Amino acid sequence: MAALRQKLPIGIQTFSEIREEGYLYVDKTGLAVDLAESGKYYFLSRPRRFGKSLFISTLQALFEGKRELFAGLAAEKRWDWDTTYPVVKLSFAGVARSVADMRQDIENILAENEERLGLQCKKTSDLGGCLRELIKESCRKYGQKVVVLVDEYDKLILDNLDQVAVAAEAREILKDLYTTIKDSDEFIKFAFLTGVSRFARVSIFSGLNNLKDISLDKRYATICGYTQRDLETVFADHLRGADMDRVREWYNGYRFLGEPVYNPFDILLFIDSGFEFQNYWFATGTPSFLIKLIRESDYFLPRLTDLWVTSSLVNSFDIEDIRLEPVMFQAGYLTIKEARELPFGGYEYLLGVPNKEVAISLHDTLIRYLTNETQFTATKSAIYAALASGDPEGLRKALTALFASIPYTNYVNNVLSSYEGYFASVVYAYLASLGIEITAEDVTNRGRIDLTVRLNGNTYVIEFKVDGGGKALEQVREKGYHEKYLGRGTVFLIGIDFSSTAKNIAGFAWEKISG
Repeated sequence: MAALRQKLPIGIQTFSEIREEGYLYVDKTGLAVDLAESGKYYFLSRPRRFGKSLFISTLQALFEGKRELFAGLAAEKRWDWDTTYPVVKLSFAGVARSVADMRQDIENILAENEERLGLQCKKTSDLGGCLRELIKESCRKYGQKVVVLVDEYDKLILDNLDQVAVAAEAREILKDLYTTIKDSDEFIKFAFLTGVSRFARVSIFSGLNNLKDISLDKRYATICGYTQRDLETVFADHLRGADMDRVREWYNGYRFLGEPVYNPFDILLFIDSGFEFQNYWFATGTPSFLIKLIRESDYFLPRLTDLWVTSSLVNSFDIEDIRLEPVMFQAGYLTIKEARELPFGGYEYLLGVPNKEVAISLHDTLIRYLTNETQFTATKSAIYAALASGDPEGLRKALTALFASIPYTNYVNNVLSSYEGYFASVVYAYLASLGIEITAEDVTNRGRIDLTVRLNGNTYVIEFKVDGGGKALEQVREKGYHEKYLGRGTVFLIGIDFSSTAKNIAGFAWEKISG
């Protein structure tokens, strides 16, 4: 009789429950020991549902000396189980939309720690003072320095980015708490903070500037998430019969300057659903704030393809100066595709969508924002069929029908500063939502191609013009933009002229070149 497969830990973020109840577990305990043995103060940023809370729970069980939970794991023979440490854990799981609710949530979190540690704060209304007292008295009571673990350190801020005044208040409240950690250094053995975003150290972490940020440390790139090897070993029985090439295409690709990883939530739900390729992770969040940023910044969406940014841009931001690129990177909608050292010092990163799930889901969301359309499957199918079969006329018909269906008011309400920006962004969003190879502002030795699309051996070199008098194709020919693709299959040169008055395609000219 075949052995039963281990249960999938869907939604379970407690290390003890996973181990005691026999759930499948991907061993991260070796990395936990590495951290504990090599430093004292750490910070880790990862997108939501990436396993941050489980890793915090793992650290807690490790320092509390729960050896039985680590049987057969990497930490079992590497850890000193004779010494245990008191743990103060701050986990921001709830949603607080007012300052009063925030303070109450923190009071409740501190009260939970008081009960678990057998202590009582003298002044519960003084949040920083209570935390300081907990750390100091735990050290005295248990005769060992204290471990401080903070899960979702930034949640009170992120939940209120749409109301800047409240978010700023949250920042001040949290700054008081985190300053307390540094002020209590003599009583602390180890501290580890996690979150989604990396706010500028001059703000929330101004009092805790001794944190080592391991978010882009390649040694810890796989500290959260599943590797390809994990899927081939730990998940081998669960994934037997799955199309692993498609699994990689759909769900792998998150890079933090080291080995790429899968989002655990995607893999667990994919297996549980019977191998259905769906947008499991993306569907758990609503990127409404992202759309607000795009609207307010008048962002030209094709820039999101192959976007080079400096390391400072992805590293942090502040409430009063929120940029789209770091938000999208830290939220997991973009990831690092490549890194290169600059000749004058520092690094820059090439950002792009991590995988097919995000490419399809994110750009479907952008389509809804740009066009107010909710039923666009037929249009996407028509565009895909035309591109896959080498049918520019089919592409013309699909795009013409698309723009004819967009209400006039949507052009008025959209804040993209130019018609060319709007038209190009709509076309880009539709093409990118197909999950195919697409390059915006494609660099050649003669200039930049507006858009290059490759599918089934066909390459489409596309130039946009607004009220250009039908000269889009002429520019492609004159500049020789297509020459870099000669000898790589069939190349189509396409010039699309839009009319700002008719709000549609005024001219669509194309030429086929077999390279």
